[in-house]
Amino acid sequence: MLLGIIAGLTTCALWGLTFVAPRAVIPFTVWDLTIARYGIFGLACLPLMMDRRFRPVRMAPARLLIGLLLGGVGYVGYFVSAAFAVQLAGAAIPPVIIGTMPVSLAIIANFRDRSAPWQTLALPLAMILIGVAIVNLATSSAADISATGSIILGILASCVALVIWIVYGLVNAAVMGSADAPDGLQWSGLQGIGAAIGSFLLLPLASFDLVDAVSVTEVSRFVGWALVMGLAGSWFATWCWVVASRRLPLALAAQLIVAETVFGLAYGFIFEERLPSPAEAIGAALQLVGVCVAVAAFSRPRALSAEV
Repeated sequence: MLLGIIAGLTTCALWGLTFVAPRAVIPFTVWDLTIARYGIFGLACLPLMMDRRFRPVRMAPARLLIGLLLGGVGYVGYFVSAAFAVQLAGAAIPPVIIGTMPVSLAIIANFRDRSAPWQTLALPLAMILIGVAIVNLATSSAADISATGSIILGILASCVALVIWIVYGLVNAAVMGSADAPDGLQWSGLQGIGAAIGSFLLLPLASFDLVDAVSVTEVSRFVGWALVMGLAGSWFATWCWVVASRRLPLALAAQLIVAETVFGLAYGFIFEERLPSPAEAIGAALQLVGVCVAVAAFSRPRALSAEV
């Protein structure tokens, strides 16, 4: 179990880089980083597929298509939305909104399975909503009037990223929970190829006009971040999550996802070279505690039913 926890926290630490990388590579754009990141991710999956064990062999055409779409739409769509959210709204808002994903998935599942009484969820859900509202209001009130529109767009982009992640989680869980679920590395590799295909479709949006305008330092920084996000933030993080998912109960694995919010906020504040404001700290703390309490509420009925 310890190895699973370490793998899960490693995944969240790497995923949290999503909330700072887009601003670190300026003057290169979100489109440039997306193309480079997922192109590298897909290329990293190809050598593995030279070994027959890692190829998506004997998969039904429909499942192959689902895997490619999860990579192309899920990975690329999520990253583009989250990256624009960070550029538009700053360090605090996107991680807090997107960090509600474990509870959002749990609520959807509860409508279907009734795995936890709704009255037990009232407190944690209220904490989450209040925490998100505090961070949003604090950031909006501190911003210039001219930046309010940008922050609103950033909030909308964060919500789009959250919806994409929820859909990805539901579809991916349905496939991995089926009787004929594919091997984890095969499934990850297929999604990596899909992500690469999706990113290459964005090539017309690349900033080719920057070739003669950027410095060697800026190019080196962009290449470094692209390699980190492609190899560590995508390929290695996906492999770590496979390890965590196989060694930890679902309830514990879901709680670990909350760490992505913590890492994302920390990276953002380090990048901005500042401490969180009192309102940001209180709002983020409420949201994190609320997520943990909600996940515990969902895991309790499962634990009790398992004992019976």
